[in-house]
Amino acid sequence: MTKETAIKLFEQKQIRSLWNEDDEKWYFSIVDVVQVLTESTIPKRYWTDLKKKLKLVGSEMYDNLVQLKMQSE
Repeated sequence: MTKETAIKLFEQKQIRSLWNEDDEKWYFSIVDVVQVLTESTIPKRYWTDLKKKLKLVGSEMYDNLVQLKMQSE
């Protein structure tokens, strides 16, 4: 595991992350974050439903959300 693909721990749960050297930014798996924060057993489904609800209420944030592929365990 390298700095670029390090796994972070939050409350003993793993969160996949990726370091972008060009932008000097960390990117984190939103599905992993959702699982930790909500304790959902199906975090991908939770995230999908949340995005739909955001769109229905007219949230402008929804248009800026981009899902990138990250390597799973």
